[in-house]
Amino acid sequence: MSPYLILGIFLAYTILLFTVTWITSRKADSQSFFIGNRASPWFVVAYGMIGASLSGVTFMSVPGWVSETQFSYMVVIFGYLVGYYVIALVLMPLYYRLKLTSIYTYLERRFGFWSYKTGAGFFILSRTIGASLRMFLVINVLQLFVFDAWNIPFWVNALVFIILIILYTLRGGIRTIIWTDTLQTTFMLLAVILSIFYISKDLHEPVGKLIANIWESDMSRMFITDWHHERYFLKQFFSGIFITITMTGLDQEMMQKNLSCRNIKEAQKNIFTFSGILVFVNFLFLMLGAFLVIYAQRKGIQVEMSDELFPTVALKYMSPVAGIVFMIGLISAAFPSADGALTSLTTSVSIDFLGIDKRKDLTEKQATRRRYIVHLTIASLFFISVLIFSLVNDEAVIDKIFTIAGYTYGPLLGLYTFGLFTRRKVNDRATPFIAILSPVICLILNGFSEEWFNGYKFGFEMILLNGFLTFMGLLAFSRKDADHQSL
Repeated sequence: MSPYLILGIFLAYTILLFTVTWITSRKADSQSFFIGNRASPWFVVAYGMIGASLSGVTFMSVPGWVSETQFSYMVVIFGYLVGYYVIALVLMPLYYRLKLTSIYTYLERRFGFWSYKTGAGFFILSRTIGASLRMFLVINVLQLFVFDAWNIPFWVNALVFIILIILYTLRGGIRTIIWTDTLQTTFMLLAVILSIFYISKDLHEPVGKLIANIWESDMSRMFITDWHHERYFLKQFFSGIFITITMTGLDQEMMQKNLSCRNIKEAQKNIFTFSGILVFVNFLFLMLGAFLVIYAQRKGIQVEMSDELFPTVALKYMSPVAGIVFMIGLISAAFPSADGALTSLTTSVSIDFLGIDKRKDLTEKQATRRRYIVHLTIASLFFISVLIFSLVNDEAVIDKIFTIAGYTYGPLLGLYTFGLFTRRKVNDRATPFIAILSPVICLILNGFSEEWFNGYKFGFEMILLNGFLTFMGLLAFSRKDADHQSL
């Protein structure tokens, strides 16, 4: 596929994106940036969150997983559904009742200063690493298939990508993202559906027949019943529940969009609708993965890593139209992940560490200027992180970094569980040490689990252990609080 064609697609898509940005960011202020003036239509938020929850990594990785894990990931998705109901019925009412802009201010009201800064700090660390890695993987695809052909350095490619994200999120923030995510979700879903269609067309077999072949094969296997296995179905299901609670319900990026709805009822309708659509969309991605596996088997295509399956098939073996569809889908999946991370991190730093929302001495213009500085600083961190990943460029190392970033959500699970379901007062100054020690213990256990626990291998359930260790640490450094008032 011609690099000029790929670049043309990228530029056309970017122009469309900036058109939406210009329309939605007019007369935007700090409240527009942080919570969209609490005026976002719930159905728009629900639909757009699909794109935000499925990054460029998901777009390439989930289809590639099918060759190794079959459809077992669907059990995690079923767990997601339960997790979203917990978010809608337990966490969202709390956030709306307290009228939070940053969800981590709850920790200050419940525990104190150090617990608050610990929760916000863990989110900032995790989201910065995770978002940078997701951006690197997408930028790297553009580098391999476009910019290498013109001998343009990787750093130029990365810089352009970061600048584009800065430009369309700087003013409008969450009010803009609500609408750009809707646009990008639409293109991403179209890309998946059209990719399935073009694979069917290229193999000269109807879609229905290929689906029948998938269900008759081992690829459709969802439930693994060996409890030693890292994808044992009960581990997958309960992990899905708590992954959702932590990585959505306790994540500023995802909750910021929910908090932009007009009221709690609309926010709950958003969550219920979004969770149902997400099940279908993830199933669609796995179905696409099965189509890609069949295509690769019949064409004799081999790839070194599962993540390379989709781009290799789309850009090297199928028609230019199929390649165009892939690139549009990849770009559509990449932007929501990056723009949401940049906006939520700006919000967290501005509110949780700079206290812009509480500074009565700042004019709107001064507050906006400080927010701009934070926004640009975080974008610079993204740029530096992406460059570091490009220098490392080692799948094993990057996988470990991504795993470490995921571990930082465990302490948030422990903190919120302790706050919501106990009436005890913690030793606030001990919280940072407990929150750091818990993921460290989990990393050690994960490294030696097969040796120490008779072949047992941890999977997604590690987040449960992480949260439990944090909870027990808080319990050990707590006392009864006779003056406790429920939040």
